Amino acid sequence: MNGGITGIAGIRVGHYTDRVAATGCTVILCEAGAVAGVDVRGSAPGTRETDLLRPMNLVERAHAILLSGGSAFGLDAAGGVVRYLEERGVGFEMAAVRVPLVPAAILFDLTVGRADVRPGPDEGYQACLDAGDGKVAEGSVGAGTGATVGKLLGPEMATKGGIGAASATAAGGITVAALMAVNAAGDVVGPDGRIVAGTRRPEGGWADSSRLLREGGGLARPGAANTTIGVVATDAALTKEQVNKVAQMAHDGIARAVRPCHTMYDGDVVFALSLGDKTGDVTVVGSVAAEVVAMAIVRAVTQATGLAGVPAVSDL
Repeated sequence: MNGGITGIAGIRVGHYTDRVAATGCTVILCEAGAVAGVDVRGSAPGTRETDLLRPMNLVERAHAILLSGGSAFGLDAAGGVVRYLEERGVGFEMAAVRVPLVPAAILFDLTVGRADVRPGPDEGYQACLDAGDGKVAEGSVGAGTGATVGKLLGPEMATKGGIGAASATAAGGITVAALMAVNAAGDVVGPDGRIVAGTRRPEGGWADSSRLLREGGGLARPGAANTTIGVVATDAALTKEQVNKVAQMAHDGIARAVRPCHTMYDGDVVFALSLGDKTGDVTVVGSVAAEVVAMAIVRAVTQATGLAGVPAVSDL
């Protein structure tokens, strides 16, 4: 384990963080291009350029992935990433111009902090300027700044979410890594199934969102203020069809760490990237991807700090 997606050569990560408005965005730069795929499982997604990544479509490589707060407004931040890449001559060659390809996904954080402040092109550009290949900052930064989890009893009983990173080495020295922004309606659970962060009870302790749903006591005001989004990456050489399969399998990590997940109120999206030339089996990569996604989700909430009146795990 090296703890981050930047352990894969060719990837840099940058954050833009606004702690006053409680929002931000995160960019995963792969300027040389990465074979990219995506899988959308939540029923309230907000995305950009995801159709481009599906098999049978022309383009195979993306030059960056953007994760942003700000709901649909936050998709505008991708324009700043495009501008940053164009200035550096990065993009898909189309006649006399290179077009940077920047798929994106957003989460809803407008009920935390200020609803009228959202990441836009300038903020996306600033995230690119912040990008580096060192250890990735986690917790209440970037796209995880305004993230919360456990909202089945309303936002006042939520716990602070955030952004988390994890990586693992598979057979043959293949690295698989994940970076996840966690803003789920449900609870985050650890490997032992115990709740790590989620819906709080007024009298203290965890309410257990899955039990609330089963007994008809949940869904007070979850709205569309949720979503777990992220990126998995590997240095195994995979085809476009294979990275889409990895993205699909990686969602199993969300199912292991978030209960319930993929609801009508979540817009869960996982992107997958392949960089490098190592020989790897897609089943192995996908299986490890699910593991690191689950680990990254737990880290997102354990590394978070309280913000805008929402307590973090460390505050409870």
